[in-house]
Amino acid sequence: MPLNPSLSLQLRSFAADDPGHWQPLLDQAVAADRAGIGKIVVSDHVAFGSSLDDYGNPRLGGTAGGKQPTGPDGHWLEPLTLLSVIAGMTSQVRLGTNILLAALRRPAVLAKQVATLDVLSQGRVDLGVGVGWQQAEYDACGLAFSQRGRLLDHTLEVCQRLWTEPSASYASDELSFSDIHAMPKPAQAGGVPIWVSGTVNRRSMQRLISFGSGWIPWGDDAGNIVAGIAAMRTMVEELGGDPEHIQVVGTLPLVSNGDEIDLAATMAQVPALLDAGVTDFRTYPPIPSGIEAATEALSELVAAFNNART
Repeated sequence: MPLNPSLSLQLRSFAADDPGHWQPLLDQAVAADRAGIGKIVVSDHVAFGSSLDDYGNPRLGGTAGGKQPTGPDGHWLEPLTLLSVIAGMTSQVRLGTNILLAALRRPAVLAKQVATLDVLSQGRVDLGVGVGWQQAEYDACGLAFSQRGRLLDHTLEVCQRLWTEPSASYASDELSFSDIHAMPKPAQAGGVPIWVSGTVNRRSMQRLISFGSGWIPWGDDAGNIVAGIAAMRTMVEELGGDPEHIQVVGTLPLVSNGDEIDLAATMAQVPALLDAGVTDFRTYPPIPSGIEAATEALSELVAAFNNART
């Protein structure tokens, strides 16, 4: 059984149209903190092109049959900025990205932003990263979509170097520097944990071995999490890595009983997912409006989960 399995929520930090204000999102974050949710995560898009059909193309990094949840003029909050606001309103819940398109940021600046957030939140940050699916987004940032995998690896190399070395040096085809000092370091020893998103393929699994504390499955591997974890472990071992210490995100499907969640039936799924290797149970419950009502509903969810995992 994995150590310290936890329940996590993905907050809807985007809207198809201008919501006018984002207070309900912030209220949900506060309620999650009070209720004992293990982690809240938010997603990322910097810009959009006019055609979003590539979201449904696995060859480009999308998911088969998938549909982008907003149009090109959807409102998407920048995740690190949002998490910095949430960090000041909470004290316990971990703060994550699912996922950050890290390659779109300059590596040294990203390292500074994430380290600052980790220090100010007292070590509560998890950095979930992936390559994304949209060429237009890379075009807007002046980056080659065809090189997105290498760009992400490069970004993570620089971040980890600056997070862990008192006087950092680095050399690659993209960038070289020496005797660089970047303070403060993250509050978490060894730097901010990185969660790598992707399907089971040699490139993403090598990235997971090189940088990852956890894996965020995508596509068919997320849809069939038991088979996905087995395939991940097999390939990680083939590539010389150790899968035993890799944490894994898995969806905890909600079972409905009429208009309400059947907590007993929902949590009955937990033991099998634990046995398969899921450590981060991502769930998407309806959350009532208002901090007090949301806290009460989420507290019931947390209590039921804690009972199911013991």
